[in-house]
This record gives sequence, C-alpha cells and structure tokens, in this order.
Amino acid sequence: MSPTADRPSLPGRAEIIREHRAHGGKVAAVFPIHYPRALLRAHGVLPVEMWGPPSDMAIADQHLQAYTCNVVRSGLAFILGQKAGELDLFVIPHCCDSAQGLASVLIDFAPPSAPVVPFYLPRGDAQASLEFAERELEKLARRLSEITGATPSEAELSQAIAREEEADAALGELLGARAKLPLSNADFYRLVRSREYLPAERFTGEARRALAAKGEPQKAVPVMFSGIVPEPRAVLEELDRLGGRIVADDFACTGRRAYPAGSSQQPMRRLAESLLGGPPDSTRGSTVDARAAHLVRLAKSTGARLAVFFHVKFCEPEQFYLPALRKALEAEGVRSIAIELHPNEPLPHQAVTRIEALLETEA
Repeated sequence: MSPTADRPSLPGRAEIIREHRAHGGKVAAVFPIHYPRALLRAHGVLPVEMWGPPSDMAIADQHLQAYTCNVVRSGLAFILGQKAGELDLFVIPHCCDSAQGLASVLIDFAPPSAPVVPFYLPRGDAQASLEFAERELEKLARRLSEITGATPSEAELSQAIAREEEADAALGELLGARAKLPLSNADFYRLVRSREYLPAERFTGEARRALAAKGEPQKAVPVMFSGIVPEPRAVLEELDRLGGRIVADDFACTGRRAYPAGSSQQPMRRLAESLLGGPPDSTRGSTVDARAAHLVRLAKSTGARLAVFFHVKFCEPEQFYLPALRKALEAEGVRSIAIELHPNEPLPHQAVTRIEALLETEA
C-alpha cells in the first residue's frame, strides 16, 4: 500500500527537543522499555527514547561483549561518541541483563557528563511487585528532584499522569483500529512511534486526527508482528509492497506499552498499577503461558492467521519464549516465521523473501 493523503506530518526528535529547551525544560534520553513518563514530565523533563540510534560501534565494543544486542551497543556508542551533548540525563530501565550492564558501564566505568539514573521495574505483577514498583518510583522521584531542583506537588503529578493516561488510551485506540486506518504500515508506525518523543498532549492530538479518518477495513493480508522494535524500518515498506498489513501488534515499543489507567488515587501507586498492568512482556518476566495466551487472543481478535517474530539479534528474553509461543500459535492454526537481525543494519533480502513466502500462504 502506498502512502495516502492522510499521511501524518510529524515533527522530528530534534525539533521537539529544541522546543522543549526553549521553554526552559530538560531532556532525558531513555532506554527501553518501561518507565514512568508522567514522573519525568512532572519534573519538567521531556523523555526522548533511544532504540538503537545509528552509531559507530567501535567505541561501544571497548566496553561490551560482541554478542550484546545492537540496541544497547548503539546506544552506548551514541553517548560515548559525544553525540548526546544536548541531553540532561539518561534513564535506563532494567529491561534485561544487557541494559543493566549498560547502566553499570556508564555509572562505574565511562560516566557521561550528564547523570545516569537506573530504574528497576519488578518482574511479575503480584502484590509484592506492586509495592516494590511504588518504592522504586518514589526513589526515582527523589533523584529527579535532585537533578532538576523541582519538587512537583501531588496535584501536579496527578495532572501529568492524566495526560499520559489519555495518550496511552489513544495509542490503544490506534492499535485497535489499525485495519480501518488509511495509513500504510510505514506511516502508521511513524505515527505510533512518535509516542517515543512527543509530549503526551501532542501525541493525543495526532492520534485523534488519525482516528477521525477511520473507515472500512483496508484490503490486505492481515499479519501479527511480535518483537522488540520494527527496525530496520525497511521491513514496513517491504510489507506495504507485498500487500501485508500489521493488524496485531506485539512490539515492545508499541503494543506492549498500551498501558491501562491505574485505579488508585495515590499518584505513585497509580503509576505502578499502570506500568505493571500492561500486556504480558518478556522483559517484565511474564509467564510463558501468559505471553502465549495474549498472542492467541490478539490473533483471534484481529483475524491474523500469520505471525512474524521480528527479533533483535542476541535478545535473550525474547528468544527464551519463542519456541513455546510459536507452538501455541500453531495449535490455533496461526503459521509463523522467526527473523533475527540487527535493528540498525540493512534489511537482508532473505528476510523479505521469507515474509513474502509467508504472505503467499494466505493469498
């Protein structure tokens, strides 16, 4: 499918950073995956996410093993290569051992000029996990106050949470309406991934404009994609060319972050409820059964009978779940393939051929 007249016109990261700084705000580079956007915004900090920016890997390879994923390696290379001068702090959630290792390298061995702030989200969603998450959020808030000099009131934090919850709801609506939106795969992901850097209120406006154009389902082969991030982006353009449409999204950067609103009136507890209430995710230690059931539900609700596991090479959390997830989908009549590659390298022709062959089984 070719781009349409409804293609979103979105500002880039650099433009948003300049605008935020012009109003006296600070900017945080945030690594994947789960973190409290509202808490940063309440302290006047704009989160801008890093999902493997193109960088010279040589400097990162002085500190990390060659089998570390490219998301972490390229992020470290970006920071150490003096390309991050406009950033005021780095937030590194503990999504995996590689990310935790990255935090250790930056804190203990190669500290950048800006503060490095780790954030530990618990595994699982039991009551103890909720309490742990709440304590971690309080700890993060204290650290942000030290860095920014701001101490937002409970009312200010609640207002920031409300804005983020509205944006999360808009993201969920976009993902749910995917089959009826007149956007190519490439344009759709350009829109939903702007959540990675746009202020919540601006993202919500963009999402509402796109949803207003919702119409009849577009003619295309429905397919589910699962993985960390749809990179290299050429995969989306190739999918458009081949006549496929992603109708079921299990990407860690999008679908797994369609957080529900919390229920508590206490801001920190509400933030914790939201972060732990999202779809099952390998990086949060969700059970294999929960992950499998979620993917089966996604496939059934969207009519996707094909699935592509689009994995970042060396991503151990994702690889652990893969055999069981494919088996569960196969039992429901959903055929799948697994493709493993580096996000910031060219899309191999072999990967395109495999996707094309999969789509042809539904032709």
